[in-house]
Amino acid sequence: MRHLLMAAVLLPLAFGPAGSALAQSVSPAFQDNSSEAGRKAGNSQANAELFYMIQQLQGEIRRLQGRVEEQQNLIDRLTRQARDRYIDLDQRILKLSEKVAEAPASSPEATDSDAEGNGSAVKTRIYRQPSDEERSAYQEIQTLIHQEKNYDQAINGLYDFIDEYEEGDLTVNAYYWLGEVYLVEDQLEQARQAFTIVATRYKDHRKAPDAVYKLGVTLDRLGNKDQARSRMETVIEDYPGTRAAELAQNYLDSGSS
Repeated sequence: MRHLLMAAVLLPLAFGPAGSALAQSVSPAFQDNSSEAGRKAGNSQANAELFYMIQQLQGEIRRLQGRVEEQQNLIDRLTRQARDRYIDLDQRILKLSEKVAEAPASSPEATDSDAEGNGSAVKTRIYRQPSDEERSAYQEIQTLIHQEKNYDQAINGLYDFIDEYEEGDLTVNAYYWLGEVYLVEDQLEQARQAFTIVATRYKDHRKAPDAVYKLGVTLDRLGNKDQARSRMETVIEDYPGTRAAELAQNYLDSGSS
């Protein structure tokens, strides 16, 4: 009986170390497999998220490229329209200056001398006075020129003004300022044409002295020194006492010609 009791006590002790060793040998292997599976799952999720982010970025890049192409197409279209607009404007003012050059004296609006030759009195025409709407439109153009320095838009506005409003006092001003803006933009031939219209067709207008003087300045910059000098002399002779005549005299005195 005593032997059986001892065997019962010793048997667990004998198998105890072996059981513990077996348990220890099995547990790390299970833990390693579990960790490896976890790492693979984590890597797979990270790759999926990275792929999703790349897809999003590629989609955003495509959208931005599309918008850039749209903007470029718009810029190209506006550039073509502006070029066509300027070609049209230049042709229109050229036609006007050609008409003035061809028959300035035949125009019913030109300044006329006394038909019977009784004296040298000049018939000064009365220019149509602008409406409130016309004044407002003109003032907007002046703002573009003097405050905003937006000369391209001012040129468009001046042509529209000349087209829209019947020939009158501010119409002559519009021609004059067209010449001024073209002169600032160094578009000398267009400036010459605009000043010629005022100097020839509206020689009795208050802007005429300034127009003749600026025509001389433009001719000088074009290299036509003799013509420039002739215009300056015309200002002094036809419009004595004016600021334009004073400037013309300064030009001649300086020897610019």
